This record gives sequence, structure tokens and C-alpha cells, in this order.
Amino acid sequence: MQTTSLFGLVDIRVDDPIAFTFFMGYMAMLAASVFFFAERGSVEGKWKLSLLVSGLITGIAAIHYYYMRDYYLATGKTPTALRYIDWTLTVPLMCVEFYLLTKAAGARISLLWKLIAASVFMLVTGYIGEAFADGTTGHSVLWGSLSTLGYVYILYTAWFGEVAQLASKTGDAIVIKGIRALA
Repeated sequence: MQTTSLFGLVDIRVDDPIAFTFFMGYMAMLAASVFFFAERGSVEGKWKLSLLVSGLITGIAAIHYYYMRDYYLATGKTPTALRYIDWTLTVPLMCVEFYLLTKAAGARISLLWKLIAASVFMLVTGYIGEAFADGTTGHSVLWGSLSTLGYVYILYTAWFGEVAQLASKTGDAIVIKGIRALA
């Protein structure tokens, strides 16, 4: 099978969609990080921290996707632990983004902590469901359902709850669109 050497590091078979997807993922995240960091100087002061956090999220994800690809190529298995390490860092940072985007409209720090708590709950229960699976459907359904509760809370808060209300209060169509896109 034909292979392609990417930066001379690892050969990826051109018919391997999983490895290629990991490659595309880390390249896209790396490009986004460069963009966010480069653009910090061209935005109003109130958005600089938000761009920094966005750059951190995509930078962390780029590094993890790079290692996930290598893990997959070496073992042929999906890297559950690496995925959850990535999400443990990036999902709470996305909650920080919700807070930063709505801070000008009066978001309180308690909103940030509620979102972070929901994200940690979602990730811990999801990890338990995947890492300690006993092979039964009931186990997967139980932990998957619990994890989904955390996700639904974040989604509801962003689309209909406090985050959505604060975004509307800004009167800024870009902030409103950004909140919906993040969720």
C-alpha cells in the first residue's frame, strides 16, 4: 500500500482514514492557534484574553492530536486516555470562553464555575464509561447517559440559559453567533 511521509516522522497509508483524520485534526488546530495568537494585536482589548484562550485550546488540541495519531499508528487502537487528557484541559477552557464572551454583559464568576463543574462531571462519567467498560450494554448506557447530562446542561446554558441571555444582552450579533458555535 502506498504511504506518505509527513515531515519525515511517520508513514501514513493513504487509505487509512483514521490516521489521516488525526493528521488533519492537528494541522487544523495548529493553524488555528497560529491565527488566534497572530490576531491578538488586531482586536479590541476586551477580546485579547478570549483570543489567547482560543489559541491555548487549539494549541493543546493540536499537540494531543499529534500524539493520538502516533499512538494509533503504533497500536491500531484509539487512544481513549489521550482523548480524555485533551478534553480535561480544553473543555473547561471552552467554558472560560463562554464566560469571557459574556463578561461584558455582566456574567458572574459563579456561571464559570457551574460550567466547569458540568464539564468535569461530563468528562469523569464519560471516562468511567469508556475506560472501565465491562462489556455490557447497561454499563455503557448508564455512564453515557450520566455524561450526557453534563453536556446537555452546558448546551442548554449556552443556547437558552444564562449564557444565551447574557450574549443577547450584549446586543452583539457576533458574540451571539460565537456562543452558539462554541456549544
